[in-house]
Amino acid sequence: MTVRRKPCKPWKAVLYQLLGAALLTPVAAVLAVALVTEVSLARVLLLWAACLPASALVACLPLVPRLEVIALSELLGVAVPDRADPVYLRVLTALHLFVGATLSAGVLALVPAFTRWQAAQGDLAQVSVMAVAVLAVMVAAGAGQQRVARRLLRSDPSLVIEELGRRQRLALELHDSVGHALSVVLVQAMAAQAALRRPETAPVAERSLGHLVGTARGAQEELDVLLRVLDEGSAAQAPTLAALGALVQGLDVECRADPVDRVPEAASRAAYAIAREAVTNALKHGRGRVRVDLAVRHRAGPEVTPGGGRKVVLVVENEVAGSAPPGEGRGLVGMRMRARLAGGAFEREEVDGTWRVTATLPA
Repeated sequence: MTVRRKPCKPWKAVLYQLLGAALLTPVAAVLAVALVTEVSLARVLLLWAACLPASALVACLPLVPRLEVIALSELLGVAVPDRADPVYLRVLTALHLFVGATLSAGVLALVPAFTRWQAAQGDLAQVSVMAVAVLAVMVAAGAGQQRVARRLLRSDPSLVIEELGRRQRLALELHDSVGHALSVVLVQAMAAQAALRRPETAPVAERSLGHLVGTARGAQEELDVLLRVLDEGSAAQAPTLAALGALVQGLDVECRADPVDRVPEAASRAAYAIAREAVTNALKHGRGRVRVDLAVRHRAGPEVTPGGGRKVVLVVENEVAGSAPPGEGRGLVGMRMRARLAGGAFEREEVDGTWRVTATLPA
C-alpha cells in the first residue's frame, strides 16, 4: 500500500530554516569576528565557506541531533527511526544548519534595505520582491530538505534491520497461528471421521466438527489480521496467556496453569506463542495426551534466576510417536527465538520416550 506523504507547510519550512540559523549563530558570530576584518565580497564568501565545516562540528554536539529529530518530525513531517544511524542524522543536521544560516543571512541582508525604504519611502516594490523571493527560497529549501531526509533515512541501516525484523516476526506469527489451526483441523477431522463410522458416537463427531469449524474461522480471522499488518506496516499483536484455555479446547490436552493476571503483557504474549507452537508440534509429531504445565514462580521458587523476581515456566510434554523426536525445524527455532527475545531460555529434551520442551521467561 502506497502512503501519501504530505508536503510541509510553508510557515513550518521557514521556521525550520530559522531554527538551523539559530543553532549555528554563536559559531558563525565567532567566525565573523575572526574572518571579516573588513567588509568585502571576498571576506563574506570566506565566512560562508567556513560555516560549512562549522555546521558539521556543531552537528556532532550531543544535544543538536536530538533537536534535529524533533525538528524533522514536527516541522518537516519526516518519520525518523527510533535508532537512526548517527552518521545519517549528523549529515542531515549539518545540511540543516548550513542552509538555514545561508538563507537567514539573506533575510538579514534585507533589513537595511527595508530601513532605507522606511526613511526614503522609495523602492517598496523592489524590497517586497526581494523579501518574497527569499521566503520562497526558504520554503523550497524546506521541501527539498524534507525529500532528502526521507530518502536518506529510507536507506538507514537501522530502518532496514527493523523492517527485516518485523517481517521475520510476521512470518513466525503466520507460521505458528496457521500451523496450529491446520493441526487442530486435522486432529478434529480424523476424530469426526472415526466417530461417524459408529452411530453411537455421533455426538462425538458433532463436537469434533464444531471445534473444526471454530478453529477454521479463528484461523481465517488471524490470517486477515496478519495480512492487514503486512499491508499497513503496523505491529502484529499475538494473544496472551488468557487465551490458553481456548487454545487447548477440544483437544486431548491436559492443561494446568497458575493465574496469569499479573504476568506482563510482553511475557504473556511470548509464553502463549511458545505454548501454541509446542502443542502444534505435539499434535503433529507425538501421540497420546499432551500435558501443558504453566507455573508462575516467585522468589521462593526452586528455579529462581540469580537476579530474583517472578518468572513464568512453561512445560509441554507428549509421548514420542516414532523412534526419534522431530528435528530442529522452524517451530523449534521459532520457540527458542521467542524465549531469547523475551530475555528467557528454552530447552528441549527426550526422556524415556517423552518429548519435553521447557521455556522460562522473566515476568
